[in-house]
Amino acid sequence: MSAAPDTLFSRRPYWAKRFGTAPFLPTTREEMDALGWDSCDIVLVTGDAYVDHPSFGMAIIGRLLEAQGFRVGILAQPDWTSAEPFRALGRPNLFFGVTAGNMDSMVNHYTAERKVRSNDAYTPGDVHGRRPDRAVIVYAQRAREAYKDVPIVAGGIEASLRRIAHYDYWQDKVRRSVLLDSRADILLFGNAERALVELAHRVAAGEHPREITDLRGTAFLRDDVPADYVELDSSEVDTPGPVDANPDPYAMVTAETCADADVSTADGAGLEAASGARVVRFHRDIPRGTPRERTVIRIPAFEQVRGDPVLYAHASRVLHLETNPGNARAIVQRHGDKEVWLNPPPIPLSTPEMDAVFDLPYARAPHPSYGDARIPAWEMIRFSVNIMRGCFGGCTFCSITEHEGRIIQSRSEESVLREIEEIRDKVDGFTGVISDLGGPTANMYRLACKDPKIERSCRRLSCVYPGICSNLDTDHSSLIRLYRKARALPGIKKILIASGLRYDLAIESPEYVKELVTHHVGGYLKIAPEHTESGPLSRMMKPGMGTYDRFRALFEKYSRAAGKEQYLIPYFIAAHPGTTDQDMLQLALWLKRHDFRADQVQAFLPSPMALATAMWHSGRDPLRGIRRKVSERVPVARGVRARRLHKAFLRYHDPNNWPLLRDALQRMGRADLIGNGKHHLVPTWQPAGTGQGGARPAAGGRITRGGKALRRRGQTFQTQHNGVEAAARPGATPAGSGKPAGPKKPRKGAGARRGRPAGRRPRG
Repeated sequence: MSAAPDTLFSRRPYWAKRFGTAPFLPTTREEMDALGWDSCDIVLVTGDAYVDHPSFGMAIIGRLLEAQGFRVGILAQPDWTSAEPFRALGRPNLFFGVTAGNMDSMVNHYTAERKVRSNDAYTPGDVHGRRPDRAVIVYAQRAREAYKDVPIVAGGIEASLRRIAHYDYWQDKVRRSVLLDSRADILLFGNAERALVELAHRVAAGEHPREITDLRGTAFLRDDVPADYVELDSSEVDTPGPVDANPDPYAMVTAETCADADVSTADGAGLEAASGARVVRFHRDIPRGTPRERTVIRIPAFEQVRGDPVLYAHASRVLHLETNPGNARAIVQRHGDKEVWLNPPPIPLSTPEMDAVFDLPYARAPHPSYGDARIPAWEMIRFSVNIMRGCFGGCTFCSITEHEGRIIQSRSEESVLREIEEIRDKVDGFTGVISDLGGPTANMYRLACKDPKIERSCRRLSCVYPGICSNLDTDHSSLIRLYRKARALPGIKKILIASGLRYDLAIESPEYVKELVTHHVGGYLKIAPEHTESGPLSRMMKPGMGTYDRFRALFEKYSRAAGKEQYLIPYFIAAHPGTTDQDMLQLALWLKRHDFRADQVQAFLPSPMALATAMWHSGRDPLRGIRRKVSERVPVARGVRARRLHKAFLRYHDPNNWPLLRDALQRMGRADLIGNGKHHLVPTWQPAGTGQGGARPAAGGRITRGGKALRRRGQTFQTQHNGVEAAARPGATPAGSGKPAGPKKPRKGAGARRGRPAGRRPRG
């Protein structure tokens, strides 16, 4: 890997720095003329509306490149039906940068049941259809049509999660790397600031992106593995025969015994004849002292994993073991006559670098061309502050690790407080309430391994599963101090925490729980047990319900001490790999026992590259070693009826689900749960017009019978899961931060013993 400059801003700015800072990066020729530009050095193409705010990836990338001295234009949601809109800003001098936006375009367009969504929170007017399916591929191809000789750089979450051969849920097949389908010259994965700055300056100096192969966090095509690399072949799943115990050097062995052993195992023939096993010899051809940076791991080729789910699970396991920037090696995967090469992940940004990125001159508003059009994603994050990146939770259904990594990158207190003051002073409509101080997870700010050497050498997929690592520093004092300083700022009435909370970490610091509950909960707090049963929880790498109970006890204790009536909102996933019908039944009984009723449920959505997706596709568990014959099979609810049943268990109280549940309970030998008593799960009677695709719950989740609302008791809540970024909806919170679900006054007849929380699904 190349020796990068000391920091993001160590390089001498490009000559165009003299043009200064644009109020908004230009989106038209007229705006370029007003800035005095004759051309753009870099044109960024995105599937999102252009909102100049650090919660939007294109704003960060655009402002960072501008700070390096480059003239950057933005084509936001261009018409992709022809190449002409991609010529709107003229030919870029250096390259096109292409991204689908803050969300994978397929997740943005389709639900977990593959149904078309009706809205798009990242589009003015919340309208659907302003970006194409597989946007990275389409945008890159149109840019190539517009200017054939201009290099194309792909990036963002869609490109990151599709950088190698990946299972595509919407086509139910393994697709090849997006590099080949998009014909991009290079792909940047993860948080790409460091690689992008280096790339831009080197292209400006005359290099072509195809020639730049030494940047971390990049993927590109090669013809062959370079001669100076040592290749480790992990393209097959081995099935070793029996392994003899290590010999005892003090044992008395006769010559006859040695001779017998030599004859019986010569060339492995005797062993194979005796056991029927195939003897596999491992030849270690790695010269001593070979540096890891000159080692590449070969994973099964696209043509292999396309038709072999076991090899797909094996490749997924190898990939995820090579995600720590401190020890990761390059990975190569054959695609036809080309090699898709992945360099090790990018080095995380330091705190000063994070501060510099978030302190760039964002307008903190949508582009003026949108007028008064409503952009829900912007509305939900405009009063929130992102304080960190990354997540070391390792949840198998989540794609944060594949994109942002496990190492936490935190901003300084001063930078966070400056942003709060900027929101207070500059953002229209601010009422004194900061809607979130968070990130991918609410309470990992400044948490890290106690020893940097151990962190660099660690190969664990999670720092908190199956238990919290003894090397992890779980001190929440920095976060407590930040909360206190933030709410002490003049003009700040309230600081709310809306990001998902890792409650297994929180219980390690009762002082943090007390601070959170006393000052930063707006009536309801989102946490994500995800399930109650050990089977699915082990496949998710999530803690057991005992941890949830300990946190709930602390939450209720400190709520009472503060004189507040506050509630927890638990979130659960339906149809996650590893979940059986019996598991879902036990979850439904837990919900009934605790008087919870779900207003909205969404089933697991297999997102590209996630470990849970490998389980879904292969029926194998990549968290453990993969073997063809002895690997434990993972139960998967793949069929429509199976997924519908799992969702029905979460909404056991909905009359439309009762016929399905009755059939399932009888099949499972649990007809004792059918009846009209309090201890039964579903009744024997059926409201008219329900259960056969008839009346659905009315607006607000009310269930009707004969035109009248049925009485509902207990707490209602909403759950949502799609494995990547949640599709934002009115009243929801987009990824990492946003407007929290505040307390709502219970409806008459809805029951107020536990309130009626509603909100988006948390991460973590």
